[in-house]
Amino acid sequence: MKCVRFWGTRGSLPVALTAAAVRSKVVAALRGAAGRSFASDADLERYVDDLDIAVSGTYGGHSPCVEIETGCNEYVLCDLGSGVRPFGQKAMARHGAASPQTYHVFMSHVHWDHIMGFPLFTPAYIPGNRIRIYGGHAELEEALRRQHGPPSFPVEFSALSADIEFVHLDPGRVYDIAGTQVSLKLQRHSGDSYGYRFTSDGKTVIYSTDSEHQLADLNETEAFVDFFRDADLVIFDAMYSLADTISIKADWGHSSNIVGVELCQMAGARQLCLFHHEPIHGDESISRVLAETRRYEEISRTGKPLLVTAAYDGMEIRL
Repeated sequence: MKCVRFWGTRGSLPVALTAAAVRSKVVAALRGAAGRSFASDADLERYVDDLDIAVSGTYGGHSPCVEIETGCNEYVLCDLGSGVRPFGQKAMARHGAASPQTYHVFMSHVHWDHIMGFPLFTPAYIPGNRIRIYGGHAELEEALRRQHGPPSFPVEFSALSADIEFVHLDPGRVYDIAGTQVSLKLQRHSGDSYGYRFTSDGKTVIYSTDSEHQLADLNETEAFVDFFRDADLVIFDAMYSLADTISIKADWGHSSNIVGVELCQMAGARQLCLFHHEPIHGDESISRVLAETRRYEEISRTGKPLLVTAAYDGMEIRL
């Protein structure tokens, strides 16, 4: 296990950075540079590098797609949100159409924000490519097929030229796939979702999105603590605030940054990455949540520090 790359980090639906938002970032950057002088482009780049991502960049707008570089020569992905399109473009630029590749895709569930990118996934149209789509849902294949063709899309699923196979996985079992040990766990979400634990070369990554954690249920909490145990990275659904999850958005199937910290602390995880960002939250809101989460981790810490980050499109985490 070498690296995790984020191609899509938003929940529910993709969002775009508006012209007004770009303008406000430019204004903020210029305001911060007032009175400063830059002797070279390198000085200017250092200034930009020191800015918060809410000013210098964006957390992005694609819906979920995460790549896990396992060290083998086959691709491993989690979910097929709109972020899989830029991933596919990158893969095609790297290999071209003449070099067949294998793609292993692990699906958390089949809500539209997690499958909507597949019709625009270029490698699926290339003969010789192998795509293996794994999940715990009986309707996995049906969900992927029915978004192709009229009236939803102009291309039928049958027109895809890659070798595509759907593979059912059972919770509680450990599978050896792409040089990685993989297990999945049922999560609390409308229509069910599954979290994944990936382990190879002594490193463990947890992908747990679209899951509502109710810490009052001690048996459920202990089960997830065991699932997260000693993970090097936990990618965690932190779509809502704690107040949201216990009030108006209870039973909506998502979790909070605070619950993510508590589960990771109990599990002895090393890094928590906030994921599946609420689409109505702008970059400043996500940065504020990140700062608050880091502060909460600090004041609640009883053992080793837990590194807290917030996922953004294009982010890479080295393991």
